[in-house]
Amino acid sequence: MCDGCNSKILCTFAANILDMKYFNVAGPCIEGKHYMLDATERLHDELTELINGEQYYVIHAARQTGKTTLLLNLADQLNQGGKYYAVYCSLERVYGVADPAISIPAIINGFAIALENYQLPYFENFRDNLDVSDYLNALGLALSRYCRRIDKPFVIFFDEADCLSENTLISFLRQLRDGFVNRHTAPFPASVALVGMRNIRDYKAKIRENKATLGTASPFNIITSSLTLRNFTKEEVAALYQQHTTETGQRFGDAAVELAFEQTQGQPWLVNAIAREIIVAQLKKDYSINITAAMVSEAIQTIILRRDVHIDQLLDKLKEERVQKVIEPMITGQGDKIEKFSDDYNYVKDLGLIRLHNETIVAGNPIYAEVIIRTLNYNEQWILTSNEQYSEYEMPKYYKNNNVDMNLLLQDFQQFWRENSEIWQERFQYKEAAPHLILQAFLQRVFNGGGDVQRDMATGRDRLDLCIEYQGKKYPVELKINRGKQSIVKGIEQTLRYMNTLGCTEGWLVAFDRDQEKTWDEKIYQTKESVNGKTVNVFGC
Repeated sequence: MCDGCNSKILCTFAANILDMKYFNVAGPCIEGKHYMLDATERLHDELTELINGEQYYVIHAARQTGKTTLLLNLADQLNQGGKYYAVYCSLERVYGVADPAISIPAIINGFAIALENYQLPYFENFRDNLDVSDYLNALGLALSRYCRRIDKPFVIFFDEADCLSENTLISFLRQLRDGFVNRHTAPFPASVALVGMRNIRDYKAKIRENKATLGTASPFNIITSSLTLRNFTKEEVAALYQQHTTETGQRFGDAAVELAFEQTQGQPWLVNAIAREIIVAQLKKDYSINITAAMVSEAIQTIILRRDVHIDQLLDKLKEERVQKVIEPMITGQGDKIEKFSDDYNYVKDLGLIRLHNETIVAGNPIYAEVIIRTLNYNEQWILTSNEQYSEYEMPKYYKNNNVDMNLLLQDFQQFWRENSEIWQERFQYKEAAPHLILQAFLQRVFNGGGDVQRDMATGRDRLDLCIEYQGKKYPVELKINRGKQSIVKGIEQTLRYMNTLGCTEGWLVAFDRDQEKTWDEKIYQTKESVNGKTVNVFGC
């Protein structure tokens, strides 16, 4: 019994709390401390083949998908297996250092620390008699000398490799390449992995005029494979949550698991963050209450509005021009503007902001789709919400007989658009998507706290699908750019198909006319089309 403690039960309870696992949302997962899946399972066969084949390769995946956890686990497994010596080494310490005279010695020092951490043979002699001022050769020479001394093949996992830039990157890659091609005469690491968010072609280095990235694998054209770490499957999400059930008895309902997977598409950080938000914040660690889909939905809204570091860092990329080239056409549905074989497309895909589903480019997951829109029109949402000038746009005005009066709502938006569009559009970096973003900010203001605006962002459709849910009812809305009479006809057909998907008999098509030569009286109109007992309300803006 502890000193000063009169209750053996309390002591036991405190010990159990200290030993209890939890869902991790910061840093790599640690076995025995966090609920976790074996990260090597998501790449095990490919990595085993590459390592046994003594290959050099790249692993790239979006932020917080389990890369570091994978590398740490794999290094431990290889060292325990007895066939290899393996080391994990992060290159983050030289982030932004473009001068190799400074960065290469720093990498060597960091690598020496990594060897010591793993207590590998001869770690204390790694830098002996090494002239680090010869930075163009020092790293390669140090690795070669070390491999000459040890009695097993050496495997290295360089994490955060895409932190390297400019001449540091070029020198680092060339020393690895030189050691690789000369392995028949001078010992060198048997297998090396470069790991980061981006594929190697997107590593930052101006090695040719007007090129900000490598563009190809050169000067590291010795890589055999470029692998990406996939998200969790639905079965893996269920298995991860089951670990908590086994530990505490608290069960995740089938609908809760289904919704968590649907909204995250298995993105590991989001999967963990949802569970943690429910268990810690909502339920205050009361394990007697089982977890429902409604709790998952509430947790998702909290995470979106709170903009945790994971989301904030990812969405900061939206400011980049190359990201805008991909995301903006997604918002407007203009898939023909995105080149699927371009570096820009691959870069945004590697970040996890988008994915390919049935040959259609869609948002990485519904949560990202939501936060992308909310980030891009955040200022406009804030103005609409905080300015008394817009206080008339509140839900009670539009709620009649247990239904939303969407026609009145969109009539108000038409007037708002007529009065404000010219000034408001100029505020946006994404000017092509400005009409879509402004309408969504307007809807968010109306339904704030009482309804849900769901977005289906996908390229190749020439429109954006919205589904407004309020008091258990759905209201389908299509947003489209008016390019003439045929585009309106097509828009009506698209709206009808969307209504069929949602099981609705009434829908709304909002068509924005960007023709500067037309008057507002020509642009602003309202018509109604009835087809087979279904109604499409068309609003020109």
